[in-house]
Amino acid sequence: MTNEFPAPPPKKPAHLLLWVPTLYLAMGLPNVTVGAVAAIMYKNMGVSTETIAIYTSQLYLPWVLKPLWSPFLEPFRTKGFWVIAMQFVMMASLGLVAFSLPIPGFFAMSLAFFWITGFASATQDIVADGVFMTTASLKDQARYSGLQGMCWNMGAVIASGVLVSLTGKMHDDWGLSWQHCWMIIMGMVALIMGGFGIWHLRVLPPGEISPIQGHGMASAFRSLKESWVSFFQKPQIWFMIVVVFFYRFGEGFIEKIGPIFLLDAREAGGLGLSNQIQGMINGSVGTVAFIVGAFLGGFLASKMTLRRSFFILALSLNIPHLTYYYLSHAMPTEHAWIAGIVVIEKFGFGMGSVGHMLYMMQQIAPGAFRMTHYAFATGIMAMTKWLTGWISGPIFAHFEHSYAKFFTFVLIASIPPVILAFVAPFPKRYDDSAQTPAAGH
Repeated sequence: MTNEFPAPPPKKPAHLLLWVPTLYLAMGLPNVTVGAVAAIMYKNMGVSTETIAIYTSQLYLPWVLKPLWSPFLEPFRTKGFWVIAMQFVMMASLGLVAFSLPIPGFFAMSLAFFWITGFASATQDIVADGVFMTTASLKDQARYSGLQGMCWNMGAVIASGVLVSLTGKMHDDWGLSWQHCWMIIMGMVALIMGGFGIWHLRVLPPGEISPIQGHGMASAFRSLKESWVSFFQKPQIWFMIVVVFFYRFGEGFIEKIGPIFLLDAREAGGLGLSNQIQGMINGSVGTVAFIVGAFLGGFLASKMTLRRSFFILALSLNIPHLTYYYLSHAMPTEHAWIAGIVVIEKFGFGMGSVGHMLYMMQQIAPGAFRMTHYAFATGIMAMTKWLTGWISGPIFAHFEHSYAKFFTFVLIASIPPVILAFVAPFPKRYDDSAQTPAAGH
């Protein structure tokens, strides 16, 4: 006779719909706040375009470097724990951004807190993708790819659309200074991240337990070495790295300079939109266009398989770059017409980004170090953002601060991604119906 009580049955994980949308919203919101919204904030506060492009592009480095520390997350705690911890860290660091804005040296100080936010956000990305990939089946990964991508970018739209528009309303209608407007907005983003952390305490699954959990730092160093060696042993890995790096090459230039072009004065070659109008374009009609594009991209990849749809998805991402070429040359004044043109680019971005995500998840990540190798792939994607953001300022200056010449250059930079997508390798095959690995090469 034993006095021991039987172990409680394992807790059934919450349905994917309860945590996938909020998880990817929580990934997109800080990413775009650091990478794009910070640029708009600094422009409002009088920082030059070149300075903004150079310094805010460096904020992408945490996403580039995240493969260096991703193995050190494996031995300690669960993936779900790290997600929630990083969300509370971001709540604190973004709150400090808000408090730094009234200080005379606000630029350097707020950049430092954005750096902390960037490292926390990049760490969250590593483990959040790990939770999704190790909890959802391959079939569910394909089924929810449209929702996953949509919610990530919905977080981006909230940051660059709704919140930017709100700063315009506070400044133009309520008479608040840009400093106070952005203090309020950064404080709101901080509270939102805290809200995500509280929600995920309740519903987020822990993810698959790492085989080296509890084995200490020595196992993490071994894991780091093995993950790097095994990554570069994957079939056609160098070719796949080139495809991932260039897939959003042209988009990287638009992401950094596009919002500034829409805001800049007409005498400087911009369209002279207010924060309110730009936020409305990004946050309402742009949101609808992106959602439709993301779901269409997910549907297309699910029906045709990624291999057969990849080139189409790359075209849908890059051809709409013609919109900024048109806007910078035609210089339309009708806000409705400008919004309609930008919506085309948003639709294409939503549809095309699905292909990028699935290619990294299904072709590069699979293997013994799936979470770390996916972090490698997304680090390469971040390197594209970092490089294009970094050089966009000098390129803009080289073209004599002409937006028309800059976006002509962007069209040329959008050609290699399309060619590479057409010849991209697919060494890992999947069964069309079950989305599971198929035999053969």
